[in-house]
Amino acid sequence: MNKASSSAIGPRAFPIGPHSAMTVVQDGGGDLRVAVGATTVMRLRLEEPLDRLKLSDTPEDLHLAISAVAAAAEAVFGWRPTLERLVLDLAAGESLARELMNHGLVVTAGTELVLLPELLMQRPNNWLVNAEQPPLPQLHVMTDGKRHPRRAPKPAGKVYARFIPWLGEVISFRVADLDKDLHLLHRWMNDPRVDAFWNEAGDLEKHRRYLSGILSDPHMLPLIGCFDDEPFGYFELYWAKENRIAPFYDADDYDRGWHVVVGEDAYRGRRYISAWLPSLMHYMFLDDCRTQRIVGEPAAAHSQQIRNLEVSGFAKIKNFDFPHKRATLVTLLRERFFGDRLWLPAATAPATRS
Repeated sequence: MNKASSSAIGPRAFPIGPHSAMTVVQDGGGDLRVAVGATTVMRLRLEEPLDRLKLSDTPEDLHLAISAVAAAAEAVFGWRPTLERLVLDLAAGESLARELMNHGLVVTAGTELVLLPELLMQRPNNWLVNAEQPPLPQLHVMTDGKRHPRRAPKPAGKVYARFIPWLGEVISFRVADLDKDLHLLHRWMNDPRVDAFWNEAGDLEKHRRYLSGILSDPHMLPLIGCFDDEPFGYFELYWAKENRIAPFYDADDYDRGWHVVVGEDAYRGRRYISAWLPSLMHYMFLDDCRTQRIVGEPAAAHSQQIRNLEVSGFAKIKNFDFPHKRATLVTLLRERFFGDRLWLPAATAPATRS
């Protein structure tokens, strides 16, 4: 791996969290600091050869210290996407080391503490609004003859945000609001490029009924995607067990699927797909840690979307017939998404390790 000198790096900032509560600032060279508002809560040094992160000025509050370490790690891995690991130097911070291990942020390699991006990205705290909310205890129920786990109440407002360093923008997802978003959905659904695959063009009242139905359906979650708070697309997430896809494959209890409308032309193309597609997958895997597989059923004729999915790590399983379309079943495993670091664009992700 080519490791450029840290001394060549000028000042830059990396916002962390759905409300940008923390910011990691690289002041120049290898000096980093983690700030909450105007207050610096931790200082770090990224030492040559760019794989050792040394902490100083560590806060006494262990919860804050853990959050700061996670923030710094996200920034460093985001700035240097080919970096495979960071050795963490805590000096005499034995209690912090123990808590970082207990939280799953670090592993031991000999006598060293090591941060791995595939572990970091599975902790929801840097990205989810309700990161501290545990998964709903499992209780199976019946809906329309389908046995499935009881689903958690739907969230409201923003649910996820992530800074995309190769764009310099924040992508976020929020739950669609009938009053706020109906006209957006109406305009997007009447776009001929969208209607060619969705077949939902119509008047405003049709789309009011449509969105109301999705919002009231316990197995569906409609989201609006935004770049820097500018809406660009509509996403429908569903639990596969209760969905029409379930009869066509062996659906697990926490499999999740999705549909997408990119409504704004300015956000079409690979540059933005490389941000919104893995971020949406990331959200679904984080939202319930029991989700091991994400499925999709694009129209078999939608060759461009299927190519995009294959580039993004989805496996094409088979073609099958819905009553309304011939579809292609695609799947993405949690193990592959995190193990192969598919939240990164394919050109910058490190090669898969044997």
